[in-house]
Amino acid sequence: MTLLSVNLNKIAVLRNSRGGTEPDIARAAHTCIDAGCGGITVHPRPDQRHVRPDDVRTLAALLRGRVEYNIEGNPFAAARDGYPGLIGLAREVRPTQVTLVPDGDGQITSDHGFDLQRDIEALRPIVAELRDIGCRVSLFVDAGTLEFDAAVAIGVERVEIYTGPYAHAFAEGRVQAELDRCAETARRAQHAGLAVNAGHDLSQANLGTFKAAIPGLAEVSIGHALIGEALYEGLATTVRNYLQILR
Repeated sequence: MTLLSVNLNKIAVLRNSRGGTEPDIARAAHTCIDAGCGGITVHPRPDQRHVRPDDVRTLAALLRGRVEYNIEGNPFAAARDGYPGLIGLAREVRPTQVTLVPDGDGQITSDHGFDLQRDIEALRPIVAELRDIGCRVSLFVDAGTLEFDAAVAIGVERVEIYTGPYAHAFAEGRVQAELDRCAETARRAQHAGLAVNAGHDLSQANLGTFKAAIPGLAEVSIGHALIGEALYEGLATTVRNYLQILR
């Protein structure tokens, strides 16, 4: 079955908006794991507007030996006061997977993937370092990306398809062309030897259609929609709903 990794960034956003410790990100992780999810995702950013480095460390201790731990982020964002950088965090906590995402400091959320022709040489030493740490490396890519041999050659093991445009097209009732782009990217990546993950704006409404079009989908990372839906149905129930869709 496709692994569900729950992104907990929005739990941290709620906590940070008020200060203090509630809602508690560790308790949220426990709840998701008890409901059956196979992984937890966080995306710490340098401005620490949601998940913070201390959250990354707390979750690492909580998750070890229980479920997969996926840390996302921009490897080119410099370390600064209170933020040791993505590679520094990975070196500290040794997550199962690091998903490299080319998001700038000012972005509200991730909105595009790497250009694998342009960026591959800059990514090469980063991928090598993460592999040496013991992390599986995934690259965030756009639907429509078709050439993956260079990524395989530098040690990348997975790609995560950016599904924001798919979700937008689904909501507008014009999904087929964007779904076909995702499916072809997945097929070409798998043919090159890469496993395929997906994430961004996936929801209970659109996940089933997406999964049916992507045979062998390894993992989905879902946060914004899942946490929003959980406000109405509860976190554990919502996680179980997603697992049922993935079955």
